[in-house]
This record gives sequence, C-alpha cells and structure tokens, in this order.
Amino acid sequence: MPRTFGEFPMTLRTPRFVQAHPLGSLDEREQAIAGLRRTPAEASPKHFYDRLGSRLFDAITELPEYYPTRTEAAIFAEHGAAMARRISGGATVIDVGAGNCEKAARLLPLLDPARYVALDISADYLHEALRRMQREHPGLDIVGVGMDFARSPALPAGLVDRGARPVFFYPGSSIGNFSPAGAEAFLAALHAQAAGGGLLIGVDLVKPRAILEAAYDDALGVTAAFNLNLLRNLNRLVGADFDPRDWRHVAFFDEAQSRIEMHLEARAALVVRWPGGERRFAAGERLHTENSYKYTPASIAALLRQAGFREPVAWLGEGAAFAVLWAEA
Repeated sequence: MPRTFGEFPMTLRTPRFVQAHPLGSLDEREQAIAGLRRTPAEASPKHFYDRLGSRLFDAITELPEYYPTRTEAAIFAEHGAAMARRISGGATVIDVGAGNCEKAARLLPLLDPARYVALDISADYLHEALRRMQREHPGLDIVGVGMDFARSPALPAGLVDRGARPVFFYPGSSIGNFSPAGAEAFLAALHAQAAGGGLLIGVDLVKPRAILEAAYDDALGVTAAFNLNLLRNLNRLVGADFDPRDWRHVAFFDEAQSRIEMHLEARAALVVRWPGGERRFAAGERLHTENSYKYTPASIAALLRQAGFREPVAWLGEGAAFAVLWAEA
C-alpha cells in the first residue's frame, strides 16, 4: 500500500517520501503494450527516466548542443530576484519533474519557501537528490513524491503547507512533451491546485532548424543512448525482448507541427515479442518516443490564459531562445 503524507511526523528535518502511485502496475504495462501495437508504434517518454535514463539526461544537459539548460539557468541567474519578488516568501514550492533538483536548488535561497515538494516518476533517483538537498538546506521541510504527474497531476492531500501559497515550478520546457491540447489540460489541472499561488514555467522557443535538431541529435551520441535506453525499460515493464543494437536514433524538427520528434528506427526487419504478444517491424519502421513542441512568447502566453492563469510575466534568454514565465492562478 502506498504511504500517505499524514503518516510522516512533521517535525523531522529529513527528507520524507510519499509513493503516490504504484509503479510497474498492470495498467501501466497494458498501456505500454497498446502503444507498441499502434500504427505507427509509440512509447511514452516517461519510460526514458529510470535510474540510468535520469543520469543520461543529466549528461545531455552538459552538451554544447543542448542549449535549454544553460539558457534557462542564465535567465534564473539574471532575473531570479525579480521572480522571487513576484512570488514572495513563505510559499510551498512544488517542483514538477524535479529530477536532480538542481534547478530548484538555485532558486530556493531567493524564494525562501516554507516547504519544498519534489515530484518525479523516478523514485530511486529522487531519493538521492533529496538527501543532497536536505544537506544543503538543513532547516527546510522537504518532501518527495513518487508519481506519474503527467498522467495524473493531482497531488496527495496535505502537501501544501497550511497557510502557504502553492507555487508550481515546471522548468526545462517539459511542457513541450504534451500535445497542445494535452498541455492545456495539464496546465488547467495545475491551475486548479494553485489557488492563491501560481506557476513558474520554462518554455523552449521556436528557432532555426539546425539549432533545434543538433540539440536532440548530438555529436557524441548521448541523446541516442538516452533514447535507446527506453527499450531496456520497455523490456523490464512488459517482458519484451528489444535489442537496442537493432535500432538507431532519429530526431528531426517538424515545422508544420512546431515540434521536435524523436524516434527509434529498426535497422532491419525484426520481431519484438513479449508474453502474450508480438510486433513485427519492417526495416526502417519507427517507434515514436517523444515530441517536444516549441512555442513563441505569444503562443505560450495564450496557452496559459486558456488554462485559467492570469496574464503571465515573461523573462527571455539571449537571442529569445528560451523563456521563463510566472503566471498567477
């Protein structure tokens, strides 16, 4: 049984953890198999993020081609104080898709929250990050929540400190992984839980194709390894027999959809089997693993308004490559 927030004593200054959603459930397995049977086949990008996948993504953020992390960090460094003035202290900061928590760690001294809540699908990786965060912020109340927030963003009851403003923190342009309709629904679900607070969100912006495609297909092949690692996770989840050596990484920008697409392409005709089923792939056939939609400042502002937020305040990075926006609920 998943533990509930109320089972933890509130006086301890050690990281506390709530497993909100059971991992590896039958329903999750069935959804993954349904994706493999679709035409074209697809897999959810949440399957990138096991322990190894999380570490590979950290490596991606260090690559010269991958501009979003350093551009967003520069925005926080230059404008973090202005963001903090708008948000004000005493909030409960809810870090959606916290990963290694490093982005939030840079802002916490400015935001001075009453509580820091980190949400991530990769439970093991989140445990490590929170222990480090607690050492760096020994007086801060820190809670980790293992949950598939993209599938069901409703927080367990009691996570927001009584009397504190809920401030959702969603950096890194992960909102781009949703379709526009899915992004609006997800943001509306956050808005419904943000009364009295708001959302601080990072968004990747439209830019030349060459820059975008290099960011998702780097020269060292780290992004390719990250993409291929998804096959290992599918093997573990559904009992399949994917061999990563049979596949190659493909990434390109679709201008009409304003999105980067990532795929895995079969190098030759093959059959992938799992208990109770199989899928045949022709040579060159692809498994669609991720979309990453790119916005303009105007289009992301419109999306936030449609989700129920007030007119956002935006801070743009150098060359308008990236934006961070604060939107009150």
